[in-house]
Amino acid sequence: MLRVASLALAVLFVACSSESVGRTETAATSASSPTTQPTTAPSVAPTATPAPAPKWDEVPVIANDAAALARQFVTVEGYIRDPAVIGAQLAWAGHAEQLCISRLADYPEWTDQVLAALPPAPRAAIAASIEAGKQLRSLHSGPIPKNLPDWHIVQPAPIEELLTYYHEAEAKFGVPWYFLASINLIETRMGRIRGDSSAGAQGPMQFIPSTWAAYGEGDVNSYRDSILAAGRYLKAAGAPGDMAKALYAYNHDARYVSAVTGYGEVMHADPAAYRGYYGWQVYYPTADGPILMPPGWTKP
Repeated sequence: MLRVASLALAVLFVACSSESVGRTETAATSASSPTTQPTTAPSVAPTATPAPAPKWDEVPVIANDAAALARQFVTVEGYIRDPAVIGAQLAWAGHAEQLCISRLADYPEWTDQVLAALPPAPRAAIAASIEAGKQLRSLHSGPIPKNLPDWHIVQPAPIEELLTYYHEAEAKFGVPWYFLASINLIETRMGRIRGDSSAGAQGPMQFIPSTWAAYGEGDVNSYRDSILAAGRYLKAAGAPGDMAKALYAYNHDARYVSAVTGYGEVMHADPAAYRGYYGWQVYYPTADGPILMPPGWTKP
């Protein structure tokens, strides 16, 4: 087993299609919370209406009803799938996608209406992302943590650089790039989280020291070295022939395997979805609601 507990799994039930803007949360408790209680879903179908350009350097403000959320989702997924959208604009779009999915986790009765408004490719990707998020949230039934983690949040490596490392590991070990990207997303939000897990796991792909000693080469905190080590480990555990077995060796929980597979297959079917996942941010649960941990965040 790679490690007993994932570093980022403690936050994923809010960070990845979750209660980051929950029904009982107030505007003062989260940077992503609406300032008013969401309204009842309207009966009319969403219609396209002009909207002002987003403020790319600010936390996305998410719609408060199903029809508006559907229109917002269409816009956000359009940004993600437009290769001309890069940098701060793409980061904003990925964050907005994450929060839109979170809103649907809070208001599942809106899901069918919102998904119906999306074109086929993003519709399938978002539906599968919702299901993968459910698998991760089911891993966490304990109390909300009382203390903030001893983490430092950093900017991840550039999107194309990470993709190069995933493909390099795939070429060397046969592990599909999209499974490596999915693990990186789940474990540390593409390497945003720096800090040891409760089990002592380290680096962007989360290795405990003994496993790193056996399968790692170089620096556990290096994106390239850590991703290549994950490919090496997964191959030794049965990949690519039996990915389920290999992923179970990475984390002994069938729900983890389902989540990694879910996000991975989204990127396999729709490689543009990787661009959205790259922008997902780190949120952490507290008694007052989840907090956003942006790049530069360090435990007070």
